[in-house]
Formats: sequence, structure tokens, C-alpha cells
Amino acid sequence: MQELGSFLEVLISGLLAGVLYSLVALGFVLIFKASGVFNFAQGAMVLLAGLALVRSLDFLAHHGFPGWLAIVLGFVFAGLVMALCAFFVQRYVLGPLINQNALTMFMATIGATFVIEGVAQFAFGSEVYPLRLFPTDAWIAGEGLFPGGILINKLDVWGGVIAGLLVIALAMFFQYTKTGRALRAVADDHAAAQSVGIPIDWIWFVVWLVAGLVALVAAAIWGTKLGVQFSITFLALKALPVLIIGGFTSVPGAIIGGLIVGAGEKLAEVYLGPFIGGGIEYWFAYVLALAVLMVRPQGLYGEKIIERI
Repeated sequence: MQELGSFLEVLISGLLAGVLYSLVALGFVLIFKASGVFNFAQGAMVLLAGLALVRSLDFLAHHGFPGWLAIVLGFVFAGLVMALCAFFVQRYVLGPLINQNALTMFMATIGATFVIEGVAQFAFGSEVYPLRLFPTDAWIAGEGLFPGGILINKLDVWGGVIAGLLVIALAMFFQYTKTGRALRAVADDHAAAQSVGIPIDWIWFVVWLVAGLVALVAAAIWGTKLGVQFSITFLALKALPVLIIGGFTSVPGAIIGGLIVGAGEKLAEVYLGPFIGGGIEYWFAYVLALAVLMVRPQGLYGEKIIERI
């Protein structure tokens, strides 16, 4: 029973950690699904959102605002910052590149990454800022079944609940709203969407704004876990295998991919790591993604691309 308890603890920890990866991957999926652009700047957007949030909370707390009001106003301010980010990226980076090829768009987002990182640290500072919006202690479950019980981190559970609500909201947005259907039309063909009167500039602003708000949610949770710091931008690299496994165009796929990556790397580290010297957690997800690419290049839930000549 003790071995089963240890296995379940590692598995649950991995699944919940995978959900946190999915929060970052969702931003990539939203922009790729709506515009066909792989947004390399998503990690920088998480950094910008986190810095805007934590610095505004510090300012409001210093000036005597009640805790709940400071949190509300902090999220409002950070949301406005992300709206400005979405406007400038759409207006000055992607807007002039409408109907250009995917590689050109991708290179533009790489340039936007360095601009966003620089502006974020210039405006809000480059220190490591602690953020405490969610509890970080753990529950002990199943004490009557397993010796010592199973530790479940409360922050990871909060992340799982929030990610689930985001997936439901985004799925309904894409499926049942006029703007969501327009987003899918723009992704299929920019020129055709323009020809039927869909305002691409507005659509791209909306999708970058939504991705920015998702980045804000991810920043709130990851900032509580790691602190708000420059290294948070590297979460984008951790989201890549999640995207490859789940599929670049699938919102539910981002969650499933995250669960697979999170559980896989934790189990591999615990049960395979001792045989190969450890450190497997840092590269196992990429090996898993490579295996999926060889079998199903579009990912488990991605749309299969068929080009006819």
C-alpha cells in the first residue's frame, strides 16, 4: 500500500503540474487557432502580465487599499496593460504583415518578444517579486488508506480548477459567438475573410487580448509558485511539447497535452531517473513530443492539414 500511495502522489503531482503548463500553452493555441501565427512572444506576455500585476498590488497595498480591493484593481490594471500590449502588437507588428507567410509572422513575434521583455523590465523593474494570491501549502489525503497519506499541493489544485474553467469558457467562445466563428474564418484564409467583410485588424486585436488575459491568469499562478522574475519567460519552452502532443489548434488538446507531459515527466524522474543518473524531468517531455510527431504530426487533437494541388 505504501508503494501505491507513493505512485499516486507522484501521479497526482504530475497531473496538476501539467495543468499549469497548459495555462501557458493555451495562449499559444488561441493565437495559432485564430491567426495561424505561432506566437513566440507568449512567454514574454506572461512576464509582462506578472510584473504589471505584482507591482500594482505592491503600490495599492502601500497606499492602504484593502486586500480584496487591491487584488481587483491590480487585475484590472494588469488587464489594461495586456490590452495595450495587444493593441501595439496588432497595430505595429502583425497588422502591416497581413497575408504574409507564416515564417515572416513567426519572425515578427520573435522581435516582439524582446521588445515586450525590455519594456516590461524598464517599466516595472527586473527584481524577483514574490506573489501570494493562492495558498501554497498542501492537503494530506487518504491517511486512512496509505501510510502518511498523499500530499496534494493547494496551488496546483487551484491551477487545475482555473484551467478547467478557462477551457470551458474558451470552447464556448469559439463555438457559439460571432467573434469566435470569425476568428476561425480568419485562421483558414486571411484574404477570403477580408473579402467577406471580416475586420481582420479587430479580430486579431481580440485574439491577442484574450491570449494576454490568459497570460495574466498563468502569471498569477506561476508567479505564486516561482515568484515573478525574468525566468518565467522560459515557460514558453516548457509549453512547446504540450502543444506538439495536444495539437496547435485544440484548446482541450492543450489540457490533455499538459496532463501527459506533467504526469510523464514526474513518473519518469522518479521511476526511470535512478537508472540513468537523474535529470530526466528536464528533457523527457521533448522526447515524448518527438515520439508523437513521428506518429501523428498534427498532435493528438490537432486538425489534420490536407493541401490539394
